Amino acid sequence: MRRLFLLAATLLVMCDAANAQSSQPYAGLEQRPIKALSHQQIDDLQTGRGMGLALAAELNGYPGPSHVLELGDRLDLTPDQRIRVQGLFEAMKQETVPLGNKLVEQERELDRLFSAGVVTSESLKATIAAISETQAQLRESHLKYHLTTAALLDQSQLQQYAELRGYQRPDSSKGHKHHH
Repeated sequence: MRRLFLLAATLLVMCDAANAQSSQPYAGLEQRPIKALSHQQIDDLQTGRGMGLALAAELNGYPGPSHVLELGDRLDLTPDQRIRVQGLFEAMKQETVPLGNKLVEQERELDRLFSAGVVTSESLKATIAAISETQAQLRESHLKYHLTTAALLDQSQLQQYAELRGYQRPDSSKGHKHHH
């Protein structure tokens, strides 16, 4: 009987701890300078990193310039391919860094509207519309560079890339089609 009581008491304490965690999932986030963005997300946006925005391309056979450059030797890139992919990478950075900075500022403004207590239905709608447009531009930019990078590689390089990134086992190309 005593063991049963101890078991019940232990389960009760564990449930209380779990409930406390689930009712406070955002505890600590109120310290963030921009509540909706982690420090890592801000850094990724300001440096033009993809943040998973191009997964639709990446996981369907359209590699991005950054990873192609990292794997350049193993993909047997020609000198011309390397120069062209490097050019795409630099162009992508020039396009995505300003968009990332813009998005950070827009999120900062949204945060300010709420923290200052001056948010209205109209300002909320306008700010969210601006954020959404910047997010769409940023995503389209990353996806566009995956499209142009894939066009520079041949089928065996695309296959090798998928294998090196762990998306495909060697010789599992049956049924895998890639269109330029």
